Amino acid sequence: MKKVILVIAVCVSLSALGQSPEAMKKIEAAKIALITERLELSPQQAEKFWPIYREFGKQRLEIRKDFDHARRTFDPNRASEEENKKMLEMANQVKERQLKLERAYSDRILKVITTRQLNNLRKAENDFKEMLLRRIRAEQMKRQKQKRNNDRLNDRRN
Repeated sequence: MKKVILVIAVCVSLSALGQSPEAMKKIEAAKIALITERLELSPQQAEKFWPIYREFGKQRLEIRKDFDHARRTFDPNRASEEENKKMLEMANQVKERQLKLERAYSDRILKVITTRQLNNLRKAENDFKEMLLRRIRAEQMKRQKQKRNNDRLNDRRN
């Protein structure tokens, strides 16, 4: 029953997608609820785990932001061979930084939770991403369908 309520909470939170920072807070709260449930964190573990996990998330985001900015301004079709090589090297460096960060935080997190919980964390993160993507796709399909219906109504009126 608890899992059903959690999934409903996630879906309700995700329905706010694409809106305000308030919606992002709801999504984050749903993610926290899912992870807490899946890891079966005790109150003592949660108190120590969440600050480390949030710090890890910020570091992970910073690594991605650097690369995303470079990638947005990069066009492989217009870039020289040297520029393409630099982009490939940058991508490899990002992967190395991510792996190094993952190892460092895994060591820190393992001082708070068990290896089973850490493995469950990775699965919970992936499951949450998949739920989020499915929900985004469903919302996009719903909007497209509504647009097609509106277009048909407008065509009939004209």
